[in-house]
Amino acid sequence: MSVLRLATRRSPLALLQAEFVCAKLAAYGVECELVHVETSGDRHRDVSLATLGGQGVFAIEIQRAVLDGDADVAVHSAKDVPSVTPDGLELMSVPDRRDPADVLVGRSLAGLGPGATVATGSPRRRALLLERRPDIRVVALRGNMATRLGTAGRDGVDAIITAAAALERMGESDRIAERLDPSWFVPQVGQGALALEVRADDWATCELVEKISDHAAMTAVAAERAFLRELGTGCSIPAGAHASVFDGMVSLHAVMIAIDGSRSVRSSAQGTDPVDLGTELARFLHDDEGGGSLPGWNR
Repeated sequence: MSVLRLATRRSPLALLQAEFVCAKLAAYGVECELVHVETSGDRHRDVSLATLGGQGVFAIEIQRAVLDGDADVAVHSAKDVPSVTPDGLELMSVPDRRDPADVLVGRSLAGLGPGATVATGSPRRRALLLERRPDIRVVALRGNMATRLGTAGRDGVDAIITAAAALERMGESDRIAERLDPSWFVPQVGQGALALEVRADDWATCELVEKISDHAAMTAVAAERAFLRELGTGCSIPAGAHASVFDGMVSLHAVMIAIDGSRSVRSSAQGTDPVDLGTELARFLHDDEGGGSLPGWNR
Protein backbone atom coordinates (compact mmCIF):
# COMPACT_ATOMS: atom_id res chain seq x y z
CA MET A 1 0.00 0.00 0.00
CA SER A 2 1.14 3.58 -0.66
CA VAL A 3 1.47 6.10 2.16
CA LEU A 4 -1.66 6.26 4.35
CA ARG A 5 -3.00 9.81 4.66
CA LEU A 6 -4.39 10.74 8.09
CA ALA A 7 -6.69 13.77 8.31
CA THR A 8 -6.29 15.70 11.56
CA ARG A 9 -6.84 19.08 13.12
CA ARG A 10 -3.79 21.35 13.34
CA SER A 11 -3.79 21.91 17.09
CA PRO A 12 -0.73 20.65 19.00
CA LEU A 13 -2.85 18.08 20.88
CA ALA A 14 -4.52 16.81 17.69
CA LEU A 15 -1.12 16.42 16.01
CA LEU A 16 0.17 14.44 18.99
CA GLN A 17 -2.86 12.17 18.69
CA ALA A 18 -2.32 11.67 14.97
CA GLU A 19 1.37 10.93 15.53
CA PHE A 20 0.36 8.33 18.11
CA VAL A 21 -1.78 6.64 15.45
CA CYS A 22 1.13 6.81 13.01
CA ALA A 23 3.38 5.07 15.53
CA LYS A 24 0.79 2.33 16.10
CA LEU A 25 0.46 1.74 12.36
CA ALA A 26 4.23 1.76 11.89
CA ALA A 27 4.36 -1.44 13.93
CA TYR A 28 2.52 -3.06 11.00
CA GLY A 29 4.88 -1.59 8.42
CA VAL A 30 2.50 1.21 7.41
CA GLU A 31 3.92 4.62 6.50
CA CYS A 32 1.70 7.63 7.18
CA GLU A 33 1.53 11.30 6.37
CA LEU A 34 -0.65 13.91 8.06
CA VAL A 35 -3.24 15.97 6.21
CA HIS A 36 -3.90 19.12 8.22
CA VAL A 37 -7.54 20.26 8.24
CA GLU A 38 -8.96 23.45 9.69
CA THR A 39 -12.37 22.91 11.29
CA SER A 40 -15.14 25.40 12.00
CA GLY A 41 -14.37 25.04 15.71
CA ASP A 42 -10.78 26.12 15.03
CA ARG A 43 -11.78 29.07 12.83
CA HIS A 44 -14.13 30.60 15.40
CA ARG A 45 -12.25 30.34 18.69
CA ASP A 46 -13.98 33.43 20.10
CA VAL A 47 -17.44 31.82 19.75
CA SER A 48 -18.82 29.34 22.28
CA LEU A 49 -19.16 25.74 21.14
CA ALA A 50 -22.87 25.84 22.00
CA THR A 51 -23.34 28.77 19.61
CA LEU A 52 -21.38 27.01 16.87
CA GLY A 53 -23.57 23.94 17.20
CA GLY A 54 -21.70 21.84 19.74
CA GLN A 55 -20.71 18.35 18.72
CA GLY A 56 -19.32 18.07 15.21
CA VAL A 57 -17.60 21.46 14.93
CA PHE A 58 -14.20 19.76 15.26
CA ALA A 59 -15.08 16.74 13.10
CA ILE A 60 -17.19 17.53 10.04
CA GLU A 61 -14.41 18.97 7.87
CA ILE A 62 -12.13 16.06 8.78
CA GLN A 63 -14.84 13.60 7.78
CA ARG A 64 -15.35 15.50 4.54
CA ALA A 65 -11.63 15.25 3.71
CA VAL A 66 -11.92 11.45 3.82
CA LEU A 67 -15.22 11.29 1.94
CA ASP A 68 -13.78 13.54 -0.78
CA GLY A 69 -10.69 11.36 -1.14
CA ASP A 70 -8.23 13.96 0.17
CA ALA A 71 -7.31 11.61 3.04
CA ASP A 72 -7.71 7.93 3.88
CA VAL A 73 -8.36 8.03 7.64
CA ALA A 74 -10.04 10.62 9.87
CA VAL A 75 -8.34 10.90 13.26
CA HIS A 76 -10.62 12.39 15.91
CA SER A 77 -10.88 12.81 19.62
CA ALA A 78 -13.84 10.47 20.09
CA LYS A 79 -15.67 13.06 22.18
CA ASP A 80 -15.76 15.40 19.15
CA VAL A 81 -17.40 12.93 16.77
CA PRO A 82 -21.17 13.19 16.17
CA SER A 83 -23.02 10.13 17.44
CA VAL A 84 -24.39 9.38 13.95
CA THR A 85 -21.69 8.39 11.45
CA PRO A 86 -22.13 9.99 8.01
CA ASP A 87 -23.11 7.78 5.08
CA GLY A 88 -20.01 6.44 3.40
CA LEU A 89 -17.86 6.33 6.55
CA GLU A 90 -17.29 3.66 9.18
CA LEU A 91 -15.86 4.14 12.66
CA MET A 92 -13.36 1.29 12.38
CA SER A 93 -10.94 1.72 15.26
CA VAL A 94 -10.57 3.02 18.80
CA PRO A 95 -6.94 2.59 19.91
CA ASP A 96 -5.89 2.28 23.56
CA ARG A 97 -7.95 4.67 25.66
CA ARG A 98 -6.40 7.12 28.12
CA ASP A 99 -7.94 8.18 31.45
CA PRO A 100 -11.49 9.42 30.64
CA ALA A 101 -11.76 11.55 33.78
CA ASP A 102 -11.98 15.33 34.05
CA VAL A 103 -9.42 17.16 36.18
CA LEU A 104 -8.97 20.49 37.90
CA VAL A 105 -5.86 22.53 37.12
CA GLY A 106 -4.91 25.37 39.44
CA ARG A 107 -6.65 24.29 42.62
CA SER A 108 -8.43 21.24 44.00
CA LEU A 109 -12.16 21.33 44.68
CA ALA A 110 -11.55 21.63 48.42
CA GLY A 111 -9.06 24.41 47.74
CA LEU A 112 -11.66 26.55 45.98
CA GLY A 113 -13.28 28.92 48.44
CA PRO A 114 -16.79 30.36 48.14
CA GLY A 115 -16.98 32.65 45.14
CA ALA A 116 -13.90 31.17 43.48
CA THR A 117 -13.82 31.31 39.69
CA VAL A 118 -13.47 28.20 37.52
CA ALA A 119 -13.23 28.31 33.72
CA THR A 120 -14.63 25.74 31.31
CA GLY A 121 -16.17 25.76 27.85
CA SER A 122 -18.26 22.65 28.51
CA PRO A 123 -21.91 22.92 29.64
CA ARG A 124 -21.60 19.42 31.14
CA ARG A 125 -18.56 20.37 33.25
CA ARG A 126 -20.22 23.61 34.30
CA ALA A 127 -23.41 21.86 35.40
CA LEU A 128 -21.64 19.05 37.28
CA LEU A 129 -19.41 21.52 39.11
CA LEU A 130 -22.35 23.71 40.11
CA GLU A 131 -24.25 20.64 41.30
CA ARG A 132 -21.52 19.93 43.85
CA ARG A 133 -20.43 23.55 44.44
CA PRO A 134 -23.21 26.07 43.69
CA ASP A 135 -21.14 28.72 45.50
CA ILE A 136 -18.54 28.76 42.70
CA ARG A 137 -18.55 31.15 39.74
CA VAL A 138 -18.07 29.48 36.35
CA VAL A 139 -16.81 31.42 33.33
CA ALA A 140 -16.30 30.49 29.67
CA LEU A 141 -13.08 29.02 28.33
CA ARG A 142 -11.93 28.47 24.70
CA GLY A 143 -8.61 28.12 22.92
CA ASN A 144 -6.02 25.38 22.48
CA MET A 145 -4.70 23.43 25.43
CA ALA A 146 -1.69 25.68 26.03
CA THR A 147 -3.97 28.74 26.13
CA ARG A 148 -6.38 27.04 28.52
CA LEU A 149 -3.63 25.87 30.85
CA GLY A 150 -2.25 29.40 30.95
CA THR A 151 -5.64 30.68 32.14
CA ALA A 152 -5.44 28.94 35.55
CA GLY A 153 -4.20 31.35 38.20
CA ARG A 154 -4.46 34.44 35.98
CA ASP A 155 -6.96 37.28 35.53
CA GLY A 156 -9.10 36.16 38.44
CA VAL A 157 -9.46 32.54 37.29
CA ASP A 158 -8.60 30.16 40.15
CA ALA A 159 -8.84 26.89 38.22
CA ILE A 160 -9.85 25.33 34.93
CA ILE A 161 -11.45 21.96 34.18
CA THR A 162 -10.01 19.87 31.38
CA ALA A 163 -9.51 16.24 30.35
CA ALA A 164 -6.93 14.08 32.07
CA ALA A 165 -6.15 12.36 28.75
CA ALA A 166 -5.20 15.63 27.06
CA LEU A 167 -2.68 16.44 29.79
CA GLU A 168 -1.30 12.90 29.64
CA ARG A 169 -0.71 13.11 25.90
CA MET A 170 1.00 16.49 26.26
CA GLY A 171 3.19 15.41 29.19
CA GLU A 172 1.48 17.90 31.49
CA SER A 173 -0.05 15.54 34.05
CA ASP A 174 1.91 17.24 36.83
CA ARG A 175 -0.42 20.24 36.37
CA ILE A 176 -3.37 18.26 37.75
CA ALA A 177 -4.58 19.56 41.12
CA GLU A 178 -7.38 16.98 41.42
CA ARG A 179 -8.81 14.14 39.34
CA LEU A 180 -12.61 14.33 39.49
CA ASP A 181 -14.15 10.92 40.20
CA PRO A 182 -16.05 9.74 37.08
CA SER A 183 -18.67 8.11 39.30
CA TRP A 184 -20.11 11.57 40.04
CA PHE A 185 -18.34 13.88 37.58
CA VAL A 186 -19.44 11.70 34.65
CA PRO A 187 -17.18 12.23 31.59
CA GLN A 188 -18.24 13.27 28.14
CA VAL A 189 -19.04 10.44 25.76
CA GLY A 190 -15.79 9.18 24.21
CA GLN A 191 -13.53 11.26 26.43
CA GLY A 192 -9.97 9.94 26.57
CA ALA A 193 -10.39 7.90 23.37
CA LEU A 194 -9.47 8.40 19.73
CA ALA A 195 -11.84 7.45 16.92
CA LEU A 196 -10.62 6.51 13.44
CA GLU A 197 -13.08 6.72 10.55
CA VAL A 198 -12.50 5.25 7.09
CA ARG A 199 -14.50 5.21 3.86
CA ALA A 200 -16.78 2.21 4.06
CA ASP A 201 -15.73 0.93 0.63
CA ASP A 202 -12.00 1.21 1.35
CA TRP A 203 -11.59 -2.34 2.58
CA ALA A 204 -7.80 -2.34 2.67
CA THR A 205 -7.62 0.71 4.94
CA CYS A 206 -10.46 -0.57 7.11
CA GLU A 207 -8.51 -3.77 7.67
CA LEU A 208 -5.33 -1.87 8.50
CA VAL A 209 -6.76 0.52 11.10
CA GLU A 210 -8.78 -2.27 12.69
CA LYS A 211 -5.46 -3.90 13.62
CA ILE A 212 -4.69 -1.06 16.07
CA SER A 213 -8.13 -1.02 17.68
CA ASP A 214 -8.48 -1.97 21.34
CA HIS A 215 -11.52 -4.21 21.74
CA ALA A 216 -12.44 -3.00 25.24
CA ALA A 217 -12.07 0.66 24.28
CA MET A 218 -14.09 0.17 21.07
CA THR A 219 -16.85 -1.58 23.02
CA ALA A 220 -16.96 1.09 25.74
CA VAL A 221 -17.12 3.92 23.21
CA ALA A 222 -19.86 2.09 21.28
CA ALA A 223 -22.00 1.95 24.45
CA GLU A 224 -21.42 5.63 25.22
CA ARG A 225 -22.15 6.73 21.66
CA ALA A 226 -25.36 4.67 21.60
CA PHE A 227 -26.47 6.51 24.75
CA LEU A 228 -25.83 9.89 23.12
CA ARG A 229 -27.42 8.83 19.83
CA GLU A 230 -30.62 7.79 21.60
CA LEU A 231 -30.85 11.15 23.39
CA GLY A 232 -30.83 12.70 19.91
CA THR A 233 -30.31 16.22 18.63
CA GLY A 234 -33.45 17.40 20.40
CA CYS A 235 -31.69 17.12 23.74
CA SER A 236 -29.72 20.25 24.58
CA ILE A 237 -29.26 19.49 28.27
CA PRO A 238 -25.79 18.47 29.49
CA ALA A 239 -25.23 14.71 29.60
CA GLY A 240 -22.35 12.33 30.12
CA ALA A 241 -21.71 8.61 29.99
CA HIS A 242 -18.81 6.39 30.96
CA ALA A 243 -18.48 2.69 30.13
CA SER A 244 -16.00 0.07 31.26
CA VAL A 245 -15.57 -3.49 30.03
CA PHE A 246 -14.52 -6.50 32.09
CA ASP A 247 -14.78 -10.18 31.16
CA GLY A 248 -17.15 -9.43 28.30
CA MET A 249 -19.54 -7.44 30.50
CA VAL A 250 -20.11 -3.75 29.78
CA SER A 251 -20.90 -1.43 32.69
CA LEU A 252 -22.34 1.97 31.79
CA HIS A 253 -22.94 4.94 34.08
CA ALA A 254 -24.70 8.03 32.77
CA VAL A 255 -26.07 11.41 33.84
CA MET A 256 -28.44 14.06 32.51
CA ILE A 257 -28.27 17.36 34.38
CA ALA A 258 -29.89 20.80 34.30
CA ILE A 259 -27.57 23.50 32.95
CA ASP A 260 -27.41 25.22 36.35
CA GLY A 261 -26.73 21.95 38.20
CA SER A 262 -29.95 22.28 40.20
CA ARG A 263 -31.31 18.88 39.22
CA SER A 264 -29.87 15.71 37.75
CA VAL A 265 -30.80 12.12 36.95
CA ARG A 266 -28.25 9.29 37.07
CA SER A 267 -28.31 5.56 36.56
CA SER A 268 -26.07 2.60 35.78
CA ALA A 269 -26.63 -0.64 33.89
CA GLN A 270 -24.74 -3.70 32.71
CA GLY A 271 -25.04 -5.88 29.63
CA THR A 272 -23.17 -7.67 26.89
CA ASP A 273 -24.39 -5.70 23.86
CA PRO A 274 -22.95 -2.16 24.05
CA VAL A 275 -25.39 -0.57 21.60
CA ASP A 276 -28.47 -2.04 23.28
CA LEU A 277 -27.09 -1.07 26.68
CA GLY A 278 -26.47 2.56 25.75
CA THR A 279 -29.83 2.87 24.02
CA GLU A 280 -31.81 1.38 26.89
CA LEU A 281 -30.02 3.44 29.56
CA ALA A 282 -30.80 6.66 27.68
CA ARG A 283 -34.46 5.67 27.46
CA PHE A 284 -34.55 4.76 31.14
CA LEU A 285 -33.03 8.07 32.25
CA HIS A 286 -35.46 10.00 30.11
CA ASP A 287 -38.65 8.05 30.71
CA ASP A 288 -38.34 6.40 34.11
CA GLU A 289 -36.09 8.86 35.92
CA GLY A 290 -37.72 12.06 34.73
CA GLY A 291 -34.93 13.32 32.52
CA GLY A 292 -37.50 14.42 29.98
CA SER A 293 -38.70 17.08 32.41
CA LEU A 294 -35.28 18.74 32.63
CA PRO A 295 -35.14 22.15 30.91
CA GLY A 296 -33.70 21.69 27.41
CA TRP A 297 -35.42 18.44 26.48
CA ASN A 298 -37.23 19.19 23.20
CA ARG A 299 -37.59 15.76 21.72
